[in-house]
Amino acid sequence: MSKIFHRTPIQIPLHASSGDGAYLIDQDGKYYLDGCGGAAVSCLGHSDQFVKQAMREQLDKLAYAHTGFFTSAPAETLAENLIARAPGELDKVYLVSGGSEAMETALKLARQYFIDKGEPKRHKVIARQQSYHGNTLGALATGGNKWRRAPYAPMLFETFHIAPCYEYRHRAPNESTEYYGKRAANELESEILRLGPESVMAFVAEPVVGATAGAVPAVEGYLKRIREICDQYGILLIFDEVMCGMGRTGSLFACDQDGVAPDIMSIAKGLGAGYQPIGAMLCSRNIADTITEGAGYFKNGHTYLGHPMAAAAANAVLHRLIHDGLVGRSKEMGDKLKAALEERFGEHPHIGDIRGRGLFIGLEIVEDRETKEPFDPARQLYAQLKQVALDKGLMIYPGNGTKDGMSGDHILLAPPFIITDDQVGELIDKLDQTFDQVFAA
Repeated sequence: MSKIFHRTPIQIPLHASSGDGAYLIDQDGKYYLDGCGGAAVSCLGHSDQFVKQAMREQLDKLAYAHTGFFTSAPAETLAENLIARAPGELDKVYLVSGGSEAMETALKLARQYFIDKGEPKRHKVIARQQSYHGNTLGALATGGNKWRRAPYAPMLFETFHIAPCYEYRHRAPNESTEYYGKRAANELESEILRLGPESVMAFVAEPVVGATAGAVPAVEGYLKRIREICDQYGILLIFDEVMCGMGRTGSLFACDQDGVAPDIMSIAKGLGAGYQPIGAMLCSRNIADTITEGAGYFKNGHTYLGHPMAAAAANAVLHRLIHDGLVGRSKEMGDKLKAALEERFGEHPHIGDIRGRGLFIGLEIVEDRETKEPFDPARQLYAQLKQVALDKGLMIYPGNGTKDGMSGDHILLAPPFIITDDQVGELIDKLDQTFDQVFAA
């Protein structure tokens, strides 16, 4: 009997014993093609020798030093590497241990910025329905996914949510994509005016929505209009690129493809590629200078900030992504995977939409393609898909509540960037077998 309190105590997970490229291997020697990177984490696969060697070398030098006393070369180098490529005016990096910490840090920084700037009335956060920003209480409060929020609702600070940019569900038949994008973005302005601009602190969004909706990108022009609205009312724009960043969508930062830069950004997952837990918050020089000239210190801290081992691993990951061309490979193999999915499932009676960017692709499951009606949530189709795929040696990342937080199912595919043409074929075949078995039941 396991002494670990597992995520689902009634179902003990498989025991992973080793990794080999794009595969994980269980204790019985069975191979599983990692079609989702765990949770869009393992962008380099599970046996990258360059990253592992960098970790060994760092361990021989320094494993840990508390940032209340020291900085370290790996942390300084990582910050320089990120800022050299960061969009817009992002200029400072705060290294944490994961995505939820990065989002909590972003929210707390936004609040302190306005206090130190002399606008203490600004504290309200606007985000989007069907967003996910982490599981710590502040990040969970910001997210707009109903079933994740429900048990903890009395403990969450008040956050305000507008409709997502979700073309498959929300663009009217007679609307152009451009008109729909502006209409969706203008909901932000309406909500700001309703709340009172002087009270609004930040708007938070994933440039490509991941876990809760299945790789939903913003339509062209949407984020540019969002940026204009934030600038008009003096509101900070926070991008959550924890899942969609670090090359996952085919560019190092997902927002690069939209031509929009935030004031604050959170990254994680692919930054460490699973080799070490790490995340980061990036902010503009203006925000950092306001804190420096105000309180003189950021009123936030964690034990493992700037962890040297984690930073060393992340530097090696960045080297692989940038200098070894794996960001470009994410786009190349993403185009191949999406084309293969459309060829095999483009007319499937229960696949309503195939979407995404790079190796970040979602398939929305529907009972009826014409009406876009989802399956009954009581069927728990997403769980069936996950288990059957796993039985066939394929890892996928399914989700439920896709349509509105309560109904709808999707599959998120986010394989390692090292995936080969043959492995794309293997993924498609095993997914096809999974659909045949689940939908026939």
